[in-house]
Amino acid sequence: PVKVVRTALQDAASIAGLLVTTEAMIADKPDDKDSGAGGMPGGMPGGMGGMGGMGGMGM
Repeated sequence: PVKVVRTALQDAASIAGLLVTTEAMIADKPDDKDSGAGGMPGGMPGGMGGMGGMGGMGM
């Protein structure tokens, strides 16, 4: 357990040092309104899109 804690503290200090020396950080701005249950998230519409040009896939 001591080695795990030591490694975790070293990693946390390393990340903190990187964030301090970074000129800009990106964060999500929380929405003020309650969005409720949304639909599908953005991105590729439909299920398995982008599978064109795969040929017969060995079938």
